[in-house]
Amino acid sequence: MTDFAAVLLAGGRGSRMGGVHKPALVVAGRTLLDRCLTAVADASPVVVVGPATTTDRTVLWTREDPPGGGPVAGLAAGLELIGEAATVAVLAADLVGVTADTVARLRNAVTADGALLDDGHAQWLIGVWRADSLRRVLPKDPAGASLRSVLGALDYTCVAAEPGETVDVDTPSDLAKAASQHPHR
Repeated sequence: MTDFAAVLLAGGRGSRMGGVHKPALVVAGRTLLDRCLTAVADASPVVVVGPATTTDRTVLWTREDPPGGGPVAGLAAGLELIGEAATVAVLAADLVGVTADTVARLRNAVTADGALLDDGHAQWLIGVWRADSLRRVLPKDPAGASLRSVLGALDYTCVAAEPGETVDVDTPSDLAKAASQHPHR
């Protein structure tokens, strides 16, 4: 255990991908989930909120209540398993371009409550937050709550995104584009 944990949100329905579990999709020989796990290599524990799947790293698995209850419900479930960690990375598990450098820049920028990536728009699913701050603003019933409305109540720093860091995979065309832009390694 460290003072830095991670919660990866992997419980979406993948409706624009025909119901496919997006974190298990492969880009450049690695699943999207494993790409995100590499970005939080320094975190312990790492909690993945969603259906269990094979990963390159040992993680703690949990589900949001109810399953499909949205990212705030997923965040609430993940926070229950991070122990005493002071800060926590919160990432969507369908990101292609997030790296360890992305997470390090966010960690270094945390001020009052946290830091999030900004590419001209606040990226609510790419941030590092003080765990106590997150717990303070979580609603009693998080199912269906808007991540923007919950995290937007916090005092955070915006970190400028590098090109490609905020790319995620929502559709088959996103997957094809990501595959063409990331060489097989």
